[in-house]
Amino acid sequence: MNLEDLRKYCLSLPHVMEDVKWGNDLCFLIGGKMFCVTGFEQPMKVSLKVSDEDFAELTQTDDIIPAPYLARHKWILVEKAGRFKKKEWEDYIRKSYELIKEKLPAAVKKKLA
Repeated sequence: MNLEDLRKYCLSLPHVMEDVKWGNDLCFLIGGKMFCVTGFEQPMKVSLKVSDEDFAELTQTDDIIPAPYLARHKWILVEKAGRFKKKEWEDYIRKSYELIKEKLPAAVKKKLA
């Protein structure tokens, strides 16, 4: 997966917005909350929210570490884009999107419905 593929997939999800934060991070948001973050520099690295079970499993594998500043919220940092195949990327991005979406305040969810 490359940056353009990541962008295309994230923006295909309902109600997703993109924003550049901290000067160099491309963030994808649902209801104003981030679910996927990457940088513009190569090699591409991506941070995602994952389930507690996936966090424990994935952070014990090569090329994935607890995401700086967000690990306590069960975010991972994938250090090599080739770590996952396209379908795996899409599955983890979708899961991150759903995890963040389900935690949105009721008023925000209602606006998105």
